[in-house]
Amino acid sequence: MTPPARDGMPDEGIPGTTGDRRISRKNVLKAALAVGTAPLLVGGGVALARDASYGGRLLVPTPACDDGDDPTPPQMEGPYFRPNSPRRTSLVTAGTPGVPLTVSGYVFGRACRPVPGVLLDFWQADANGAYDMSGYAFRGHQFTGANGAFTLTTVVAGLYPGRTRHIHVKAQAPGRPVLTTQLYFPNEPRNSTDSLFDPALLMNVRTAGNGRQGTFDFVLDIAQTPGPTDPPTDPPTDPPGGTWSAGTSYRAGDRVTYGGVAYRCLQGHLAMGGWEPPNVPALWERG
Repeated sequence: MTPPARDGMPDEGIPGTTGDRRISRKNVLKAALAVGTAPLLVGGGVALARDASYGGRLLVPTPACDDGDDPTPPQMEGPYFRPNSPRRTSLVTAGTPGVPLTVSGYVFGRACRPVPGVLLDFWQADANGAYDMSGYAFRGHQFTGANGAFTLTTVVAGLYPGRTRHIHVKAQAPGRPVLTTQLYFPNEPRNSTDSLFDPALLMNVRTAGNGRQGTFDFVLDIAQTPGPTDPPTDPPTDPPGGTWSAGTSYRAGDRVTYGGVAYRCLQGHLAMGGWEPPNVPALWERG
């Protein structure tokens, strides 16, 4: 069951492009993890969507994150990887040249549950398309937090012959194999000529002041049993327990009315504008 699209929150690439935005099961879980403080806010709204438009068709940069879906696809390491990068979430200083870029997101397993403690090792070219092979400029590793989240501060990677803009990353959950892959920028002219480019690895990228803000969620090939659902309220709010209201924390089993129709909460969450019961069947069912 596919929730309806949300309007008014355009995606932007380099330069900007507009794509559809949808509320998916994964993104509902992301917002619940963030408890109202999702890592990327644009115009006052939570950055929910992972969808983008490429070549005139809708694509999903990462799997829908349900049981049985394929994980984030791997890509070649390339010739510029160096081990033993410093641990840091920022690859720049105040004077670093280039267009500022922040990339944030989550790491999930195949059952759409966040994975904490994942090692993420990033490396990329500088704004001029050069890799530092004598030091560790534009190289760094970090670990996802308890909610599976990460944030990287850097600049938009430069171009060099034969490649489109990209960021390299290795992702390794504790005790699991390493995923080596690359992240790409939407609406780049060289995407169509780069033989390694994979639209499944496109980030969402928006203009933010004089810089860019990007999002991407990794899905690792980790089998997970579905997490327990939130327990119903005790006593349950049945018959309907009032009118749905943004800003209210609902638990699984809670019942509300909206537009004169009764709904039952399927998953605990903090309600917010745009998540009215008829708009998010992942959270509410009629009856």
